[in-house]
Parts: sequence; C-alpha cells; structure tokens
Amino acid sequence: MPDRAPLRIVLAEDAALLREGLLAILERAGHEVIAAVGDADALLAFTDHTRPDVVITDIRMPPTHTDEGLRAAAELRRRHRDLAVLVLSAYVADAYLAELLDTTGGGGIGYLLKDRVGHVRDFLDSLDRVAGGETVVDPQVVRGLLNRHQPDGPLDVLSEREREVLALMAEGRTNGSIATALFVSEAAVRKHVGNIFAKLRLDPTTDRRVSAVLAYLREA
Repeated sequence: MPDRAPLRIVLAEDAALLREGLLAILERAGHEVIAAVGDADALLAFTDHTRPDVVITDIRMPPTHTDEGLRAAAELRRRHRDLAVLVLSAYVADAYLAELLDTTGGGGIGYLLKDRVGHVRDFLDSLDRVAGGETVVDPQVVRGLLNRHQPDGPLDVLSEREREVLALMAEGRTNGSIATALFVSEAAVRKHVGNIFAKLRLDPTTDRRVSAVLAYLREA
C-alpha cells in the first residue's frame, strides 16, 4: 500500500511507450491517471473538464514537436491558478525553463529531464513536492544553467562561492547537504545564505530561499 497521498493526474506524452511506462509507475504508486493523452489539444480539453491535481506533460508534442506541451501548460495555469504542473524534457532547455517559471499561478512547478523518470523514487518524490506547491528543478538542469551565467545580471553581485551555494539551493538541498557537498561547515553555509538574501535585497516577509532560487533560474 503506497504511503503517499493519491493524486488525480492528467498525463500528456506523445511517445506511446514512455506514456504507458509513466502510467504504470503512477498507478502502482496509488495515483489516479484520469487521462493519458498524446497531444496538447487533448491535454487542454481533459484538464479543463476533469480539473486534476497535477498535469504531467512533455514539452515537445504534435503537430510541430517544438513547444506545444509547454504552451499548453502555461495556458492551463492561466486558466486554473492552483494547478500544479510537472514538465518533462529530453534535454536542458533554458528558454523553456524561463517561460515556465514566469507563468503566474499558485500551484507547484517542476522541470525534470526524462532520464530522471528512470529513478522511480526520485520521480515520485518530485511529483509529491510539485503537488504540494514547491518548485522542483532537476539538478542537471541547474548545473547546466550555472555554466551559462550572463555577466552584469542581477546575480552578478554574488561571489563565486555564493553562486555555488545558490545553485545547490536550486537543487532543493538543505544547508546540511550543501555543507557536505562543498566541504564546509553548516555555519559557513548559513552565512553564505544570509549574504545571498542581503545582496539580492529579498523581502524578509516572503520565502526568501524560494525567491533567491527563482531569481537565479530566471537569470540563467
């Protein structure tokens, strides 16, 4: 018996084998896949009709196999502000990520690479976090964006070490996990995090950790 809360899900993936594999994983975890579709028009129609908890969608779908899934997800979040969306991609596409993060809405957002689905427990944990309202971005995506930093951006005030800490924060790591990864003390990490908040002038009444991560991802 699964110990995670069951979710009502609309799944959109044009590759039949991957779609069936995801369907099997989700149902074994106790979730209800109320629709499994292969194009963006069906994704829009079924989501509007059934009002799921989460939409899981590929970025590239028919007819052009470019960004139909992403555009459909953005439209659905405009229509249903609390809808959680988990986007799957075959590669790191920073332009797609920026557009997804800029979409208004109160529900969680996730961006995972498709090979992440091979790690079932991680995939299901990410799904739960997105359903709970969090922003979840695959660590490989974050590392790729770190190498594409643009000079003179709003994060240029950060030191190299502070940027490393912020990149690990974007992976969803705790201060303790960051300290282990960087071979420093947890107190040092707390100091770096405080410096990041101060330099980015984040509103102390908001979740500054999330705000810092979103600022980082949008600039990258």
